[in-house]
Amino acid sequence: MNTLLEVKDLRVKYGNIEALHGVSFNVNEGEIVTLIGANGAGKTTTLLSISRLPPPEAPKVIEGDITWKGNSILDMPPHKVISDLHLALVPEGRHIFGNLTVEENLKIATYARKDSIKDIHGDYDRVFTLFPRLAERKKQRSESLSGGEQQMLAVGRAIMSKCNFIMLDEPSMGLAPLLMYDMFRTLKQLNKEGLSILLIEQNAHLALKFAHRGYVLDTGEIVASGSSADLMDNPEVKKAYLGG
Repeated sequence: MNTLLEVKDLRVKYGNIEALHGVSFNVNEGEIVTLIGANGAGKTTTLLSISRLPPPEAPKVIEGDITWKGNSILDMPPHKVISDLHLALVPEGRHIFGNLTVEENLKIATYARKDSIKDIHGDYDRVFTLFPRLAERKKQRSESLSGGEQQMLAVGRAIMSKCNFIMLDEPSMGLAPLLMYDMFRTLKQLNKEGLSILLIEQNAHLALKFAHRGYVLDTGEIVASGSSADLMDNPEVKKAYLGG
């Protein structure tokens, strides 16, 4: 199995505060991998570091490496992470443009693409097939959408960037249970079609049911890892994160 993303002994700081203390993990092609842990464990910090956002929005890497297909991306600017690596982040809170329509939000994600208009229109069709609610509301201002619809739009926008690797930060946050399971079914379908996924999810039970493998982050360190089944059977993980 080919390794796409590898994080090696990563240490990062926000100002003088060290947030990650030597974190290492990898995501292979076609996998769904989840990072679970309590609030403040360093999960979002990890995704922002991979996205190569500069400080102060993201922390500063002080040690270690982040590689994509074996090549370091530490010096790569964020727009190149999207356009050249086809790696997309769906951030916590969605960060859609509320004053723009659904269609305009999707269009923004295509500006860095260099493929044909036909391919881009094919991806519009794909997004609207995956999320029929967005098709019904494509001329609607995004701020008028429900929380679930905004999450669909955030994922749809990532698809429109032509990503083949997607990082999701708390995709179930604020969603009703039915919409939450619909979202995860759609993500599972995208994974079957070849999309690799790195997931952060507060609902550890849901995340481990969804993912192939997982890592447990605790105050900036990986304290457990393994297949989802192994982690769900791990007494420490059960006690701390699965209510048992």
